[in-house]
Amino acid sequence: MTPNSMTSRVVVALRVAATPARAFAVFTTEIAAWWQPSPLFQLTPRSPGVLAFESGVGGRFTETLPNGKVFEIGRIAVWQPGHRLVFSWRQATFAGDQATEVEVRFEPVGAETRVTVEHRGWESVPQDHVARHTMPDAIFMRRLGEWWQHLLAACRTRAQGGDCATPP
Repeated sequence: MTPNSMTSRVVVALRVAATPARAFAVFTTEIAAWWQPSPLFQLTPRSPGVLAFESGVGGRFTETLPNGKVFEIGRIAVWQPGHRLVFSWRQATFAGDQATEVEVRFEPVGAETRVTVEHRGWESVPQDHVARHTMPDAIFMRRLGEWWQHLLAACRTRAQGGDCATPP
C-alpha cells in the first residue's frame, strides 16, 4: 500500500443493539430501507435510485434508477454473513482505472455489534475529478466520513427496529 492510499480512506464505526447476523442482514438485504442519498456523493447523475446487493461473492451492488435502468456500482469480493462484507464502489463518472472499495466488519461487543466501514482507494480518483468536487483530500475524506456516519446511524436505527426512510 502506498503512503497516499493510507490517507485516501475513511473509517467509521458505531455500535448497534443487534446481533452481528442481524446487523449484516440489515446492511445488505434492507439497504433500500435505510440508505439515504447525498447530493454530494451521487452514484449517477440521475440518482437517487434504489440500492441492492446480490448475495454472495461475485454478486452485484446496484442502483436501480426511477426509469428502470440498473447501474452496477460494484461487485462483492467477500460475503461472510454476520462477519464481513467487501465490495467495489464506482461512481458513473469514474474512468475504467478508477475504483474504490468498501469493507464492512461486524464484530460482537457484549450484547451489541460494532459495525465498521472502511471506504478506501480514493487515491485512484484525482482531486480535480467531479466525484471529489475539487476538494483537497483531507476535506473530501472528512465529508465522506460524515456521510458514512450518517448512513451507519440510519442502518443502526433500522437494525434496532426504527424507521429511517426519511432523511433528517
